[in-house]
Amino acid sequence: MVDAVLDNVRKTFNDGQVVAVDDVNLTIEEGELIVLVGPSGCGKSTTLRCIAGLETPNSGRITFGGHDVTELPPKDRAVSMVFQNYALYPSMTVYENMEFGLKMRGADRETIDERVRWAADIMEIGDLLDRYPDQLSGGQQQRVALGRAIVREPAIFLLDEPLSNLDAKLRAVMRTEIQELQRKLDVATVFVTHDQEEAMSMGDRIAVMNAGDIQQVAPPSDIYHDPNSLFVADFIGSPEINLFRSSYRNGTVDLGAFDVDVPDVIATELDSGLDSDEVVTGIRPEDINVVEPGNGLLDVEVQVIEPMGDTQIIYFDVEDSRVRAVVPSARNVTEGGTVGLDVYWPNVHMFHPDGPKLVKWGNAVDVDADAESGDGVRADGHGEEAQ
Repeated sequence: MVDAVLDNVRKTFNDGQVVAVDDVNLTIEEGELIVLVGPSGCGKSTTLRCIAGLETPNSGRITFGGHDVTELPPKDRAVSMVFQNYALYPSMTVYENMEFGLKMRGADRETIDERVRWAADIMEIGDLLDRYPDQLSGGQQQRVALGRAIVREPAIFLLDEPLSNLDAKLRAVMRTEIQELQRKLDVATVFVTHDQEEAMSMGDRIAVMNAGDIQQVAPPSDIYHDPNSLFVADFIGSPEINLFRSSYRNGTVDLGAFDVDVPDVIATELDSGLDSDEVVTGIRPEDINVVEPGNGLLDVEVQVIEPMGDTQIIYFDVEDSRVRAVVPSARNVTEGGTVGLDVYWPNVHMFHPDGPKLVKWGNAVDVDADAESGDGVRADGHGEEAQ
């Protein structure tokens, strides 16, 4: 097993006019599955291609297990890559597709056969070895592409949006199978996707990218519950976080429709972190609670209800902003009806208008102590439910 380290890797195109990867630093640990996630064009696939050797960085260094591979061609890097379009040879059988890489490296026939049948058994495609790619379903082609990648026993396993061509149900199945495969191989793996659900469900850690830059690298739970920037908070989460352009003065944050006096420790963070009175308040939809009218911070009219099975997303307007709340489906609310709103303040985030996180309320404040002191911060986040 080896790790992979990217040290200030930079990749540009068009004589430096387009910066695809902007001085990226990233370590993929031995046996770790790390997911690169971000919007289209953010540089995640280019980063993967630099690791694979398909692109050469303009500057920076890439090492595998401490060995510099920055200038090495793909064939000398001990990497295996699965592409979005699977890249199977249409004129070759499944067996021939899977053995191709080993043949090119001069492996003997016995080793080739042993490795191909081992990989086919893992991917459960042993009965497909004599078929051609056009005789396979999308899911079967994906299994062949994965099988072809693992026969080489790669030091680094790279997957570039490998599930994007599959339907939703099959994607969910293949996500689990890729995770199980990665654990069996116990090899450093980089998985690229623009789908945050894939990222959150698969990665040991997630690297969120934007405009060629890695914004945050952390386990999925940390990315969701403690984003370090406005971009990460807004990109990760479905439905997306509610962001309120707010003002802060003398220990009070004014969100427009209501204001809140912040504890001294929060005020200290805002005083030191802000260079104006502007602050962005981030509240996840599940941290907005529906209560009886008159019992919350304010009353609103429910505009739209979106049923989601065991939950429902409620849309309403606060000032000029469309706001979302996630509540249990059993909660009795109706479109056009009036409800009160309450907020679970420990999960509220404060951001600088330029993007960096200033403070998460619950990270700075002892929630239990505040609840006991009765300063208005709820310990459970729930008021009287609307009936």
